[in-house]
Amino acid sequence: MILDLKSIFLCEGSVLERELVQDMSETAVDGVKPFVSPVRVDVTAENRAGLVKLSLATSFNFQKPCDRCGTDVIREIHYSFEHYLVTSLSGDQNDDYIETPDYTIDIDGLVRDDILLELPSKYLCSDECKGLCPKCGANLNEKACGCTAKETDPRLEALRKLTD
Repeated sequence: MILDLKSIFLCEGSVLERELVQDMSETAVDGVKPFVSPVRVDVTAENRAGLVKLSLATSFNFQKPCDRCGTDVIREIHYSFEHYLVTSLSGDQNDDYIETPDYTIDIDGLVRDDILLELPSKYLCSDECKGLCPKCGANLNEKACGCTAKETDPRLEALRKLTD
């Protein structure tokens, strides 16, 4: 959605509030399409001394397999983002501001990029996740497997004989 902010830029102290819904169900993350609900976005644009502060509050349901044990986990996630908008930048480009020379901004692209950059690189079912047994593949969160934990690599067997 393209948001027209001309009235906000031209009137100091003005505020624009919108509630938007964005479909990200076709967006893939690590080969999975984890966005199981539309992303709800509360947009607030406020002009303060010619500088427009754009606040985005997002909430959505996110389902992805745990990176350690493979169990599907669904969570409700809330993120908040702030951006500062200007009509033109003087001098060097500045990453702290978004330039909007025609007073418009693509909210969909901005929200998508913000969320994808904020997602954790490792998605775990819990911080205490034990993962899978490397030998038999059992989920160690559900039960202990019968594999011996201290098996020696056969290539190192000659070294073990030296310590006996």
